[in-house]
Amino acid sequence: MDRLRNIGISAHIDSGKTTLTERILYYTGGIHEIHEVRGKDGVGAKMDSMDLKREKGITIQSAATYCTWKDYQCWWCTKSITVDRQMRRYEVPRLAFINKLDRMGADPWKVLNQARSKLRHHSAAVQVPIGLEENFQVLIDLEQQKAYYFHGSSGEKVVAEEIPADMEAIDAEKRRELIEMVSEVDDKLAEAFLNDEPISSTGLEEAVRRATIARKFVPVFMGSAFKNKGVQPLLDGVLSYLPCPIEVGNYALDQTKNEEKVMLTGTPDGPLVALAFKLEEGRVYEGVIRKGDFIVNINTGKKIKVPHLVRMRSDEMEDIQEAHAGQIVAVFGVDCASGDTFTNGSVKYTMTSMNVPEPVMSLAVQPVSKDSGGQFSKALNRSQREDPTFRVGLDAESGQTIISGMGELHLDIYVERIRREYKVDATVGKPRVNFRETITQRAEFDYLHKKQSGGQGQYGRVCGYVEPLPPGSPVKFEFENMIVGQAIPSNFIPAIEKGFKEAANSGSLIGHPVENIRIVLTDGASHAVDSSELAFKLAAIYAFRQCYNAARPVILEPIMLVKLKVPTEFQGTVAGDINKRKGVIVGNDQDGDDSVITANVPLNNMFGYSTALRSMTQGKGEFTMEYKEHSPVPQDVQMRLVNTHKADKAVE
Repeated sequence: MDRLRNIGISAHIDSGKTTLTERILYYTGGIHEIHEVRGKDGVGAKMDSMDLKREKGITIQSAATYCTWKDYQCWWCTKSITVDRQMRRYEVPRLAFINKLDRMGADPWKVLNQARSKLRHHSAAVQVPIGLEENFQVLIDLEQQKAYYFHGSSGEKVVAEEIPADMEAIDAEKRRELIEMVSEVDDKLAEAFLNDEPISSTGLEEAVRRATIARKFVPVFMGSAFKNKGVQPLLDGVLSYLPCPIEVGNYALDQTKNEEKVMLTGTPDGPLVALAFKLEEGRVYEGVIRKGDFIVNINTGKKIKVPHLVRMRSDEMEDIQEAHAGQIVAVFGVDCASGDTFTNGSVKYTMTSMNVPEPVMSLAVQPVSKDSGGQFSKALNRSQREDPTFRVGLDAESGQTIISGMGELHLDIYVERIRREYKVDATVGKPRVNFRETITQRAEFDYLHKKQSGGQGQYGRVCGYVEPLPPGSPVKFEFENMIVGQAIPSNFIPAIEKGFKEAANSGSLIGHPVENIRIVLTDGASHAVDSSELAFKLAAIYAFRQCYNAARPVILEPIMLVKLKVPTEFQGTVAGDINKRKGVIVGNDQDGDDSVITANVPLNNMFGYSTALRSMTQGKGEFTMEYKEHSPVPQDVQMRLVNTHKADKAVE
């Protein structure tokens, strides 16, 4: 286990993630020749196995690959992130690699200072470059006190030599800076440093490892992946400083104990716990998975056999018989969705919460060509299984396909991927916010549905009341039968519940679903011949509509928790804009030169916000947005929405 590493390469767009991974695969023997991201040879980088990635020269989905380096097994995954915040949130130990030292204007020390001031990294360089831009040739290792030269057509031959005499002064200065920075977060090194004891290479390496795994320090490496310099020392750094699977605490959620956190051992000895993070790929967190084993999908409850187990090298595969904790593998022939957890059946753990947030935005989509309907359906089905927050439905009235997700960009990406990967052009309707309706007071109903038209008629009477559910209720719809006796035969009760549920799918204000509602049936009447399930279902639907307005319905809109990070000089402008969007600012903190604003903003007022924020902050502002709750809209907004809905209905 101590010779395993799971690595993610995360950075801004066009910073060289895929180029770096290509070099890693080449030096570790994973590939035998190098292809560039925007290669003129038409092959493209190994990790860019999706056409859209190769064409754009960017990485869209994360791709996993496997390699070995100095008898260590490593799984790599390249992925774009816009903010360092995600790594902090998930408590990930990390190294930094300052790339592109061959570029004109390269200044690694400026980048290092920016990482300290802007990202709040407690970091220091573990290497010093000799020369920059076109003169960049050599790296000095501050721990081992060696100068590394990269020879060969692809930099594959690394030669360690003594540090040149003219670089000894800067080497001593930067080594002392490294020791000082690590001493601030590692007591053992601090003691030796304060006592003026000589710091050995081994002692310094061990201290850097302790501090990195404790997430108190970020060692900074340097190089140029494109020019084949600095990649092998970075690989050595991964082995030296980053944790093996058992050095990282991973928690599962016990579904038998209301998602109580359970610490996993991370060893092959425990019961199998594995997480699917793409449709076929997954990571084993505990235990062993073997070809031919029976495993249980905890999210669906299905028991399945493992037919085919492979190790991935981007889009290439290598058959294996088993995989143990810490390894990333692909299982083909298994029906699952991204985020599903598999166990051997002895425990009911999930690695992620089974409570998936409700989508907050919808779009109507349809293929331009009727001939591509099959591919269109296939694309939507796969996307839905790949991402639990992406939903596909059908509008009963218009017959349109409706896709729903967590925001504008989320849905735009799926429409673009359907076009690229499945070659299906789709027309897209106007984004629609997923409003809800609810009631605010109790209202009685007493409805008789009676119809006679020759032959068997229809007869059903339902009496009772509707009322709002108490705040914080775990369910959004509740039906209770409180009839004493046989005023309505018990076999018709499910049809009545079904009728009320169906009626609640579309409120009379703006046609959106009604939630947080309790329906109580207290009385009714039936006919020996004319009563039927259909008659009582229709009676329930009409009874709901009869009493709905008396229950004083209101419209609920999705409120988003918006977190912004903007330079302080733009704070006033951004805060003013949030207020204009009817947002409520709930927090305003300072983080260095930046203001961190937290606000609750109606989603309906957030369309096009990323463009607006960029123009307000000269491109320096960033924001994240996640669903918080549905909340009643102001009265003027409700009137406007109701009138718009009536006008749309009149046109239809």
